[in-house]
Amino acid sequence: MSVDIPDRPRRATAGFMLRHPARLIALGFGSGLSPVAPGTVGTLWAWMSYLVLERVLSDGQWAVLLALSLPVGWWACTRCAQHMATADPGAIVWDEVVAFWAVLWLVMPTGLLGQAVAFGLFRLFDAAKPGPVGWADRLFKLKPGGRIGWAQGFGILFDDLVAALCTLLVIAAWHRWIA
Repeated sequence: MSVDIPDRPRRATAGFMLRHPARLIALGFGSGLSPVAPGTVGTLWAWMSYLVLERVLSDGQWAVLLALSLPVGWWACTRCAQHMATADPGAIVWDEVVAFWAVLWLVMPTGLLGQAVAFGLFRLFDAAKPGPVGWADRLFKLKPGGRIGWAQGFGILFDDLVAALCTLLVIAAWHRWIA
C-alpha cells in the first residue's frame, strides 16, 4: 500500500484513520482522535479493552498479545507519524495502549481502586515525564531537518514503556514497604 508522505503536518481525522491499517492501530482504533487529552482517552480505551479481553485471554495469551503489539505498534506508529508528517503526534496513542495493557497485566488481579491508582500513576509519569521518562522521551527525538524514521517510531513507544516501568516500580515499592 503506497502512501504519499505530506510535506506539512496533517491532522488525524476518522477518514484519515480508516484509509490505512497502521493509522487505525496507531490512533488506538479511534481513541486518539479525541480533541481533548488523546493520551488519557487512549489509556482509558486500553483499560476498558483490557477488562474485556482479560475474560477470554490466559496469561500466556496476554504475553503473546503484548509481544506482538510491540513490533506491530512500532510499524504502525512509524508509518502514522510519517503520514501525519509529525514525529510524535499526540493523536498516536498505541504507545499508551500497549504500555498500560502491560501495567494491568502485571498488577491484576486488583480491584477498581488498584486499577485507578495504576491509571493515575501511569498518566502522571506519561504526561509529566519526570526523570527516566523525560530521558526516554528525548532519546529518539527528530533532529532539525531530519526525516521521520524507525527511530522516531520506536521513540513513540519507548517513553511510554519507561512510564509503565516507573508505574510498576512505585506500585511494587508501595506493596513492599507500606502494604
